[in-house]
Amino acid sequence: MSAQVVEQLQRRIESLQGGPTRLTVPVHPAIDGLVQLRTGTSYAVDSASLALALAAGASRAGEWVGFAGWGDFGAEAASQWGIDLRRTVLVPEPGDLWLEVAAALVDVLKVVVLKPTTQVDPKSASVLDARLRARSSVLVVWGDWPRVEASLSAEQTAWTGPDRGRGRLDRREVRVAVRRGGRLSAHDVAFP
Repeated sequence: MSAQVVEQLQRRIESLQGGPTRLTVPVHPAIDGLVQLRTGTSYAVDSASLALALAAGASRAGEWVGFAGWGDFGAEAASQWGIDLRRTVLVPEPGDLWLEVAAALVDVLKVVVLKPTTQVDPKSASVLDARLRARSSVLVVWGDWPRVEASLSAEQTAWTGPDRGRGRLDRREVRVAVRRGGRLSAHDVAFP
């Protein structure tokens, strides 16, 4: 039996059991294979590049994505990652209402990137976790989050391009550490 058939059968069984179907959501090709996004779950990152990479796949596939709490959001950088700005919602400064804003975005968007302005308590996280499962959305948190499916961090970065001080930076090699359920793996990837 092919992997695709098995996945379809698993979704069918979940729907018959009344639980939410955890669908896969694409990621940017640069990090494909490092982590598989699934709806109804949260992921943590420690850099803007990783946040954009996780949201870019869904945007490139035609989904709407959103960013909350990211006051210095770089539209040009997002566009270079392949995020379609015409299908992007930005709430740069949600203030004290960050939880309500994130919940509202989760209700209507496939992937939401949240940069909380305060430490997140387990109760607030569980509110959003329940919303993610009910709406089949994905939450990417730039920072700490009480419970995540996986955590990605950029450990080493090396740029290439300029020769003797002349030219443009054209490529970035990044070692990405992925922590998943107590397991740690590291991968070298090329970022745009």
